[in-house]
Order: sequence, then structure tokens, then C-alpha cells
Amino acid sequence: MTTHAPYPIGTPGQPWGAAEKSDWRARQTRQRSYETDVLHEIERLSPRFDVVQYGQLDYSPETYPLFAFKSREWRDELPCALVTGGVHGYETSGVHGALQFVDAQASRYQGRVNLVVVPCVSPWAYERIHRWNPLALDPNRSFRDDSPAPESAALIALIAPLRGRFLVHIDLHETTDTDESEFRPALAARDGVESVPSEIPDGFYVVDDSDNPQPAFQQAVISAVAKVTHIAAADAKGEIIDSPMIAQGVIEYSMKPLGLCAGITGARYTTTTEVYPDSPRATPAQCNAAQVAAVCAGLDFALAHPHG
Repeated sequence: MTTHAPYPIGTPGQPWGAAEKSDWRARQTRQRSYETDVLHEIERLSPRFDVVQYGQLDYSPETYPLFAFKSREWRDELPCALVTGGVHGYETSGVHGALQFVDAQASRYQGRVNLVVVPCVSPWAYERIHRWNPLALDPNRSFRDDSPAPESAALIALIAPLRGRFLVHIDLHETTDTDESEFRPALAARDGVESVPSEIPDGFYVVDDSDNPQPAFQQAVISAVAKVTHIAAADAKGEIIDSPMIAQGVIEYSMKPLGLCAGITGARYTTTTEVYPDSPRATPAQCNAAQVAAVCAGLDFALAHPHG
């Protein structure tokens, strides 16, 4: 069986301890600015929306305030919708797609749905272009009670008062070449297991919830994004990232048991988008536009079919 080369941290077959995690953390370098890229945009958009600080991450010597946009004309009789980006900080179009949606499209939904948009759940990872937080934890496997990831715990606390009121949750992600070259090998090394190569799909796809499948909703998202960028095809085994493709560009995960962000609201309609920014057939602008198209298509479908 083909495997990855040994990861440079730790001993093969042995899970990381505190020393290995410290070594890993010391290797992470700041490559871009959350303040410049995200906080300045939030400030620019703040005259048009309610902006709430829902937490702060204290990773000495750095601190990261966490912000969400909310509809200014909030009406309790309306359903709620959650849009999240940057759960994995390295997935750039998730962050900038969320901000672009707020800037260009959110006003279309005024008076129809109460919006909550969290553009960057994991700012430390955004700055370091990484999947994990500094504790070597994946926030997108940590959305559960008593979460060990502060990023996940803060988001859960933000939406807790609204549980039961969400109609839709769209979580914006990317699948990148570095998933295969760095992040999966790092995960295997951290957990002391063998790293087995997989295949990165070329194109956009979505992840439905196997415990609450909504195929028509997912197809509406796929159809809208197909006008912006190409949709991923299945591999020779009929799979996308080792999961069966159940419809064009659609796979399923069990959201809540896996601790995934898209499982936190209990919404009727949920999806995790996956843009492929490393494709020679896609530009950064297309990737952002694909995320915006996914959000709009998801909201439009949910509002047109609020009861399924």
C-alpha cells in the first residue's frame, strides 16, 4: 500500500504528546493579517449591519476578537439562517466569500430571514494558513458539548439562544492540494496512525448530512455554482475524497456525531461547501463567487421550501 513520507514531527505509530505539539506550533509562521483582511472589512461593512463580538481567543501573546454580522432589522417571527466561513482558517474563499456575500447580497434577504454571518471562525489559523488551531486541534471536528477548541465553543455559544429557529446553515470550506500534501499527513502523525494517500477532486462539491439528507437543496446549490465554476467529478471508484458520490457533486457525512460545524444548528437545510482553489480552471475571484452563489442558492431554496 502506498503511503506518505514520514511526517517531520513525532515518531511513526506514536501519538503526539505536549513536546510534539509544541514543536509543531513553533513551526507555524504568520503569513497574513486577520486585522487587515477581515477586521477592516467588518468595520467597513458595519454601518449596514449589526456587528456583535461573540468572543475572544487568547493565544498569548496574541488575541483575536471574534465577530458576527446580524440582520439590522431582526424580526422574531422570521426564520434564522447561519453562514460560517473560516472554520478552517487556511480555506481562503470561505472567509472572503462570506464577506463578499454580506457586502453584495445580504440586503436582498432583509425582511425575509434573520441572517447571522460569521466570516472567520478561526483567525489564528487564517493568519498561518493552517487547518488547526494552536492546540493542534481541528475546530471542524470539535463542535460538541464541552468543546476543547475555543473557536468551536465560542460559535456554539453564539447560536445557542437561537437553536430551534434556524432554517438553514451554510458552512463555507475548500478542499486544497495541501490537504493531501500537509494536513492529512499531519493528522496521521498527530494521532499515531498510518497516512494513506487519497485523491483531491478538481472542482466544487458539497457535503450533505446523512442523518438529514436534503437532496433537492444540495442540487439547487450545485446548479447555481455550476454557472460560476466547474463541479467535481467522481474518481474511478465513484467517490469524492473517499466518500460515495450520491449525486452530481454531492457526498454525505454524519454531521453531528463527527463534530462538524454544519451540525450545530439543527436546521432543516444544511450544507458544507467545498471549493477547489488549486484548479487551473478556477481563479480566486471565481472561488469567492462560487461561495456567494452557494449561499444565495441555499437561502433561496430554503425560503421557497420552508417546510420541505
